Amino acid sequence: MIAINNLTFEIGARALYDDANWHIKPGEKIGLIGANGTGKTTLLKIIVGDYKPTSGTISKAKDLTIGYLNQDLLSYSSDKSILHVAMEAFERQNQLHTEIESLLKKLETDYSEELLNKLSDKQHEFEALDGYNIEYKAHEILAGLGFADADQERKLSTFSGGWRMRVMLAKILLQAPDILLLDEPTNHLDLPSIQWLEDYLRDFEGAVVIVSHDRWFLDKVINRTVESRKGKLTVYAGNYSFYLEEKALREEIQRGEFKNQQSKIKQEERLIERFRAKASKAKMAQSRIKMLDKMERIDDVDDDNPSVNFTFKFGKQSGRNVTTIENISKSYPNLEILRHANAIIEKGDKIALIGANGRGKSTLLRIIADADKDFTGKSETGYNVTQTFFAQHQLESLHLESEILQELQSFAPRHTETELRSILGSFLFTGDDVFKKIKVLSGGEKSRVALAKALTADANFLILDEPTNHLDMQSVNILIQALQQYEGTFIAVSHDRYFLDNIANKIWFIEDYQIKEYPGTYQEYEEWQAKRKLQTKAAAPAPQPKKEEKKEPVKLQPTEDKSKQLKKLNSDLSRMEQQIADLENEVKQLESRLADEEIYNNANKLKETNNNYKQKQSEVKRLQDQWETLAEQIMELEA
Repeated sequence: MIAINNLTFEIGARALYDDANWHIKPGEKIGLIGANGTGKTTLLKIIVGDYKPTSGTISKAKDLTIGYLNQDLLSYSSDKSILHVAMEAFERQNQLHTEIESLLKKLETDYSEELLNKLSDKQHEFEALDGYNIEYKAHEILAGLGFADADQERKLSTFSGGWRMRVMLAKILLQAPDILLLDEPTNHLDLPSIQWLEDYLRDFEGAVVIVSHDRWFLDKVINRTVESRKGKLTVYAGNYSFYLEEKALREEIQRGEFKNQQSKIKQEERLIERFRAKASKAKMAQSRIKMLDKMERIDDVDDDNPSVNFTFKFGKQSGRNVTTIENISKSYPNLEILRHANAIIEKGDKIALIGANGRGKSTLLRIIADADKDFTGKSETGYNVTQTFFAQHQLESLHLESEILQELQSFAPRHTETELRSILGSFLFTGDDVFKKIKVLSGGEKSRVALAKALTADANFLILDEPTNHLDMQSVNILIQALQQYEGTFIAVSHDRYFLDNIANKIWFIEDYQIKEYPGTYQEYEEWQAKRKLQTKAAAPAPQPKKEEKKEPVKLQPTEDKSKQLKKLNSDLSRMEQQIADLENEVKQLESRLADEEIYNNANKLKETNNNYKQKQSEVKRLQDQWETLAEQIMELEA
């Protein structure tokens, strides 16, 4: 599909890529990884043609279609509905729809054979492109990315940048290109939407290249890993976990080869030194010197995984109960968050607060941090608790005229400069970077400074809202190590599941307006939730074909009743199959009528028949979806 040969790309005097090579094959699911600044986003821009390489070639298959999601799309806005924006993906279908509507209008006064033939051709092409289902597809993908039905009619301009980015992702997915280039696609998604996207990309027939710092997401989707490092592109034939194992093995071999070569070099140097002064051995010494000069040197392995070498310091231990939440109710206009909710955070708890966006995670953190007092009930901080609250809005508290190191020194005087430099180095501020003024930093850099401040606070309780935003994998690992050795208490919100799985011993989630708790790791919680969903699904009654309202799940009946339930479900399934068959016959009859001269010579009858045809097709699709759900329930009960 795409062949990158001997690619060199220079920025000023620096070569971001130097004779790099990479071939992308059809159907591959690829994770493009590497530290910040190694050129991952730049490489995607080179592939799509936004940047031109200094030298080398980018060859693409003829008529290759590329869907490119990049962070620049955050600024895109429109006064059209998000459904309309997403459906712009169907460029040809939309064009045909407009032409068909225009032809139908003309047919009200013009019954010429030429016009009718033209209409027939357009309709056949529209049907061949599945034009009657494009709105359904757009609804389905927008729903998967977290948009409620009512939201889909809202103007794109009324949404925040993160939600607008979801719409742009939906539009790109609907285009169904030959290859998807996705730059940080999970940045603006919540956990349910990320899980939906994982399933979608696994089933996607084309090739996918993903730049992401979310290793859990990569492990679920990719089957190839390409590392951008030191100007080269190295391919690993597996997902991210495979890459880590394979890279460790390669580095172990390289380290052994380096040591063996160094030992041989030292031995040769001793021989040369010993015989250089002897006339009879001078020729041999010169020969060995030339051999050493020509030797291709093996590099030692660089350590890409720095470890935490600072410790958290806080002056006093908290009491047993860190925060007590009693009978709290909280709501916004048209949105209820909590209703008479109760919870306790105890000393030593490491809590991950998870859930979809809009469920109240950040609101709950603000209540715990005493930053939101507009609720009923009580949130009480325990004895000797000293807390620090990290959230994206904390960036506003940074002193713009201060240097980065100064900012931390004034906030955490108990830490030495060496410790503070170590912390800043973990968050990508090395060398003279620590002397940059806050005002010249990007939003992501300011976020990392604010997080570094939070980790140096004299606090025995940390409240962290999306601390992994803007961090690369190395920095996430540093934060994981820091929180693992932290002896206090914390509660964190994040959509990085690898991060959550490695730091939490309790999972909180908001359900039915209550704070629910799962006592275990995130991985254990996911397995528990998967079983829970299956049980709920198996216990649910068969859906009624003509009723859309949801039914309350019921408990499974004993084995005797199970056979009755299966009998009823199979009866419903047979009845639904007959309904589908009848409707499909009606669709075929309508297709025949559309080709009938009597119909297409009469504009009104043609329009009426065409609308009826589309309605019946939509009804067939709806019943087929219900049939699949019913069939799954039967299989689960029979298992």
